[in-house]
Amino acid sequence: MTRIIMRGCNGHMGRVIADLVNEDANAEIVAGIDLTGQSDRPFPVYESLKAVKETADVLIDFTSPKLLTELLQDAEAIHMPLVLCSTGYTKEQVEEIKEASARLPILRSANMSLGVNVLLKLVKAATEILGSEGYDIEIVEKHHRLKLDAPSGTALAIADAINDALPEKYEYVFDRSGRREQRPKKEIGISALRGGTIVGEHEIYFAGTDEVIEIRHTAYSKAIFGKGAVAAAKFLAGREPGLYTMQDAVDVQ
Repeated sequence: MTRIIMRGCNGHMGRVIADLVNEDANAEIVAGIDLTGQSDRPFPVYESLKAVKETADVLIDFTSPKLLTELLQDAEAIHMPLVLCSTGYTKEQVEEIKEASARLPILRSANMSLGVNVLLKLVKAATEILGSEGYDIEIVEKHHRLKLDAPSGTALAIADAINDALPEKYEYVFDRSGRREQRPKKEIGISALRGGTIVGEHEIYFAGTDEVIEIRHTAYSKAIFGKGAVAAAKFLAGREPGLYTMQDAVDVQ
C-alpha cells in the first residue's frame, strides 16, 4: 500500500487523482494540502506539508511552480519523496530541483502520461534506424485554445529524445515563413496548433523517399496524467535519493 499526500487536492487534477486512488487497492491518500486548509474530501487537509500529521510514503504535487522552494525545504526536513507534476519551471528552479535530488528522491517529467513515455521510447528506437538513413523528422502538436505555451513541453521532450538518438545534433525550427530555401537536412520542424478544447495530440513524422512513418499519441482527457502520477508515486516510494523521470517508471511496468 502506497500512502500518498496530495498537494493541490482541491484543484482539478487533485480531485481526479483522489478519485483514481479511491478505486486503487494498492494506494491511499492519507492527507491533502491546499492553501485554504479546507476540502470536502474524505481525508484531512492542511495548509502546508510541515503541518501534516499523517505518515506517508510519497507526495504528489499538482500546484504552481511559485510554491516550489517551500515544498523542497519542507520535504527535505522529513525526507519525503516528491512527484512533481507542475509545468513551467524556470531554469533556476530546474537547477533547484536537481540540487535537492541529491538528498531526496524526486520524479519530474514533462508529461506524466504513461502512453507518452512509451511513445518517447518508440521515437528513440525509430530515430536510431531512420535518422541514419536520412529521413526528415517533423513534430506537430495540437492543444486547446487556452494553452499558454507553444510548442508544448511534451513536443520539446519528444524533440530532445530524437536528438539524443541521432548521431549528431539537429536544430529545432519553429517557423519557416521568413526564409525561401529547401529544407536543410539537420533540422527538426516543430509546429503548434491551438484551438477549441483539444486535450493534446502529438504526431511525429519520419519522411523518407517514397514513404512516411507516423507515430501519434492522442489524449482524450486529463485523467491520463493522473494515472501516470499515481504510477509514479508507487514507483518512487522507497527509492534512494536521485532525479527520476516517467521513463524510469515505465521501465518497471
